[in-house]
Amino acid sequence: MCLLLIAQGVDEQYPLVVAANRDEFHERATEPAHWWPEGVLAGRDLKAGGTWLGMTRQGRFSALTNYRDPDDNDPNRASRGQLVVRALQDTGAPEQLLQTLAEEGNRFNGFNLLFGDVNGLYSVSNRAADARALTPGLYGLSNHLLETPWPKVLRGKQRLRDCLESGEPTPEALFEVLADDRPAADPELPETGLDRAFERMLSPMFIVSPTYGTRSSAVITLRADGEAVFAERRYAPDGIAVGDSIFRFRIER
Repeated sequence: MCLLLIAQGVDEQYPLVVAANRDEFHERATEPAHWWPEGVLAGRDLKAGGTWLGMTRQGRFSALTNYRDPDDNDPNRASRGQLVVRALQDTGAPEQLLQTLAEEGNRFNGFNLLFGDVNGLYSVSNRAADARALTPGLYGLSNHLLETPWPKVLRGKQRLRDCLESGEPTPEALFEVLADDRPAADPELPETGLDRAFERMLSPMFIVSPTYGTRSSAVITLRADGEAVFAERRYAPDGIAVGDSIFRFRIER
C-alpha cells in the first residue's frame, strides 16, 4: 500500500472511511480481495502470503505502507504483510499490540501500520518512536511517516475532504478520489534516495508505468448503522480498470 487516506470520526453518518492505492510491481502475483478462511477480507500477496489492507466482520480494519529507504532494505527480514493479518486477528488491548509491534520492529524493513475501527485508530512505525492512539480526524500516509506532507498526501486528503463534504462517499466517488494521476512539480518532490526521474514517476496518487504502478484501489466505508462496504478495483499496467469486487455486510457486534 502506497497511499492511505482515512477519515475516522469526521462524518457522523460514516464514522470510518478509508481510501487506498496499492502500488507494486506488476509481475508480483496477487489474489483479488476475498474472504479468507481466517475471517479476514483482503487481497493476498502470493509471494509472501500476507496482505496490505483488510478488515473483519467485526469492523476491524488494518493497513500498511512501506517506509521508502533504499539504503536499508534487507530481503531476508520478515514479511511486512503479516503485520496487517496480525493486527486484524488480535483480540487483546490495542495498546498492548502497539507495544509488542514497536518492540519487534527491527525484524522488518521499514513500515507504517494503522489499525482500529469506528471507535479508535492506532498507529505504529518502526521508523518512529511514537506508537500511539490517534484522535478523530482525517489522515494521510504514503511511504514516509504518518502525515508527512508529500504532495500526493496533501492532495489526497483534500480530495477526500471534498468528497465527504459534497455527498455520500460511495465506492465510485472514492475511486474517483484515488484516480488522480498528476505528478508533483519537481521542487515539491521528496528526496528518499531514489533518482529524480523515479521520484517523479512515483509522485502521483495514481501511478502508471509498464513495470511498477497502482495495481489496485480499495475503499472501505462503515456506516453508523453498522453497514460495511469493502470495494476493490484492479488495474492493468496501462492504468485501465480490469476488474471490480464489492462486499456488503453488517458488522457483527
